[in-house]
Amino acid sequence: MVISIIRKKKNSGVIFVLAVILSILPLVIVKITPAIDAGKESIIGFLGISYLTFKTVGMIMEIRDGIIKELGLCETLHFLLFFPTISSGPIDRFRRFKKDYDAVPERDKYLSLLEKGVHYIFLGFLYKFLLAYFWGSYLLPIVRIHALGHGGISWWLVAYTYVYSMDLFFDFAGYSLFAVGTSYIMGYETPMNFNQPFKSKNIKDFWNRWHMTLSFWFRDYIYMRLVFFMMKNKLVKSRIAMANIGYLTLFLIMGFWHGVTWYYIVYGIFHACAIIINDAWLRFKKKHRKLIPSNKFTEYFAMFLTFNVVCFSFLIFSGFLNELFFMNK
Repeated sequence: MVISIIRKKKNSGVIFVLAVILSILPLVIVKITPAIDAGKESIIGFLGISYLTFKTVGMIMEIRDGIIKELGLCETLHFLLFFPTISSGPIDRFRRFKKDYDAVPERDKYLSLLEKGVHYIFLGFLYKFLLAYFWGSYLLPIVRIHALGHGGISWWLVAYTYVYSMDLFFDFAGYSLFAVGTSYIMGYETPMNFNQPFKSKNIKDFWNRWHMTLSFWFRDYIYMRLVFFMMKNKLVKSRIAMANIGYLTLFLIMGFWHGVTWYYIVYGIFHACAIIINDAWLRFKKKHRKLIPSNKFTEYFAMFLTFNVVCFSFLIFSGFLNELFFMNK
């Protein structure tokens, strides 16, 4: 059964906005319930609600744009409920998924997918059950206890920053590799979620390497559309101001998506400010090329600086500062 999608000119904007609101409403309720009801979880929450919402909203926007012209019921349900990615991503796009859904790979193609899938699963085991275990289950409790014992800013807090960052990466990247590897074995080339993020040369490069499917989703469906809306309606004259408003909006929403707590929101604002500063630096660098050297040393220094900025942001994200300064009394 194929459901034909007809884009009606009359009231199409109202229908589109209503569809998006209804799609995100359950997720909003799930996220704000613990904050307004003494930490209680929402009764409508279920595994994968965030990523199901991302997929649904993405489809609605592409239907609105005329990119998706028709949907089959089976392929739509298969896309939304694809089990390797339903709980924590990666976030696929319907058009890319449909190509794999419609095409049965040739023998050589499938053998290549199978080989890659098995490789990713074994690499995921290395990340998740060895490296993440070492950083998160062995080292992290030790540095956490010492950091709490010393209180305030200490070298143990610095150690916690880097240990937590390593644990977060290997745990999340390991899970993503499981999801991608399983997808490949099933014949679906689910996009990768990580691409050596700690080698990033600036914060924008980092978001092109870290949780890529999420950052690209926010870029395409929130940032670009907000900037286009401001440009179309001439709400802001300055392109720089327009971009900065887009960054702040995007990362505030991302912060609230993680949870309605101060450290998630500050984490979002921190990354928005980091990108705004990075863009200002790139403009300054472009204007004063002759004064600023560009060589291997500056390249590695940029990677070092970005790594430390990112790790500090993960310290904020971890919520440990809340425990250390506000709860450990």
